[in-house]
Amino acid sequence: MSTVIVVFASMSGNTEEMADAITAGIRAAGIEPVVKEVMDANASELEQYDGIVLGAYTWGDGELPDEFLDFYEEMNGIHLEGRKIAVFGSADSSYPMFGAAVDILTEKLQERGAIKVLEGLKIELNPSADEREECIQYGKSFVESLA
Repeated sequence: MSTVIVVFASMSGNTEEMADAITAGIRAAGIEPVVKEVMDANASELEQYDGIVLGAYTWGDGELPDEFLDFYEEMNGIHLEGRKIAVFGSADSSYPMFGAAVDILTEKLQERGAIKVLEGLKIELNPSADEREECIQYGKSFVESLA
């Protein structure tokens, strides 16, 4: 059976809501993921999993949140060849770069050899009921991609 880790950063709770729904989808598809806030995780842990799902809100004009910076730098030293990945995050369209943290993390994971199996999921601020369902489906689809 495949193993999955979900690592996320959330300031206002929006990205955490997304993480909760995606995790519910992963569970509904039959996998019990390891779920961690980024401050409680080390990038080297990612090497232990078949599936990696990262979540981050976009800070400022298109940057990673501060709490993700050390983890991001640590990713330079890991090897993720063959691991399947997906990235999600809450975003704010009032800024010029909508959800740039999702793109930054996806690019870094792919640099490290990982395989993107789903497009990045970006949701404006907090997820609506329909968007929460979209997150659940995202988690289920991620598990299907591991088969």
